[in-house]
Amino acid sequence: MNYILFDGPSRNNLLPFTYTRPVADIRVGILTIREKWERFLKTTTTTVTEDYLSDKYPMVEMEVNIMINASYLPNFKLVNMVMGLKENQAVFKGEDIIAFYTKEAQEAIDFNTFEALEFEEDAFKIENTWDIFSKNGEAILEDFNLLTKGRKSEFIPSSNNIIAPENIFIEEGAKLEFVTLNASKGPIYIGKNAEIMEGSIIRGPFALCEHAIVKMAAKIYGPTTVGPFSKVGGEINNSVLFGYSNKGHDGFLGNSVLGEWCNLGADTNNSNLKNNYAEVRLWDYQTEGFAKTGLQFCGLIMGDHSKCGINTMFNTGTVVGVSANIFGSGFPRNFVPSFSWGGNSGFTTYLTRKSFEVVEIVMSRRNIEFTEQDKNILEHVFEETKKYRRA
Repeated sequence: MNYILFDGPSRNNLLPFTYTRPVADIRVGILTIREKWERFLKTTTTTVTEDYLSDKYPMVEMEVNIMINASYLPNFKLVNMVMGLKENQAVFKGEDIIAFYTKEAQEAIDFNTFEALEFEEDAFKIENTWDIFSKNGEAILEDFNLLTKGRKSEFIPSSNNIIAPENIFIEEGAKLEFVTLNASKGPIYIGKNAEIMEGSIIRGPFALCEHAIVKMAAKIYGPTTVGPFSKVGGEINNSVLFGYSNKGHDGFLGNSVLGEWCNLGADTNNSNLKNNYAEVRLWDYQTEGFAKTGLQFCGLIMGDHSKCGINTMFNTGTVVGVSANIFGSGFPRNFVPSFSWGGNSGFTTYLTRKSFEVVEIVMSRRNIEFTEQDKNILEHVFEETKKYRRA
């Protein structure tokens, strides 16, 4: 069977992250949503996404296919239902379509003609940007169990201070000495060739993905994920870094999500709680205004390739788009459009020519090519987000 992950109606709720990737490639827990499905299905998947992303993330259609809503995370019961789908059957959760069976070149699909199979168990869905951090603890636990079942952890060096070692898993090549790991409140996963430098204090749930680094004397707690090849330091609470992003110095990051290739300057801090303890409102790309989140704690939402200078201060519930460059004293406004250059005193347009120079340098440092596909995607985002920039 051929499995295809589609973006679904939540795609626009997950901007700015879905400007540069399909919903399936969002990281929550230890793995991306695609990686979760592929492990359960034991096969590769392709994607139905926005046209401008399809060169990099193509769809492969075969004679028969099962389409899966990428907003839904897999579990054993859901995967069994999906894998058992027959012609003219679909899995629903209420009004939501989770998965359906389709034939090659079947253009018109009338779900009224399908047999509706209701998924009656609890469903784990990522439908808003803040779900990525607020549901991260549950996602880490699910991924931890999936990745470690039937396997034995690497030895934990005796110099470390360990609480609840049965909830800690260390992959091959990981390095950690003179570190405190407290897994009594949730699992701790240390990926291949990752490193935790001495003096760091970490409380689970926590995931450090392959080749990621925790710098000296960091304090990390709450459900936090540090994606592949990322570097973190200072204080972090309940945050997710997708990968290749850096918060390498002191400063606070809480209840936040950073995309890929982001960098926070030294002593950058974000607020995650309003002074009056009121509900946090976040920029909504669909309504083009600020919308309620139902959250009291919500920090920074930052899209791919965005950067900020030293001592940057982000207010509670700040959304930064793709490839923004923020610097200077004071708080920038709570919505910083993609390709913006500036700070509290105002913004100008960060031209793609200048932005791409930085992207190419940053990616080449990790021996990754900035491809024409990447350039085309960012050019499209630049054009699509023009309406939000004032200059």
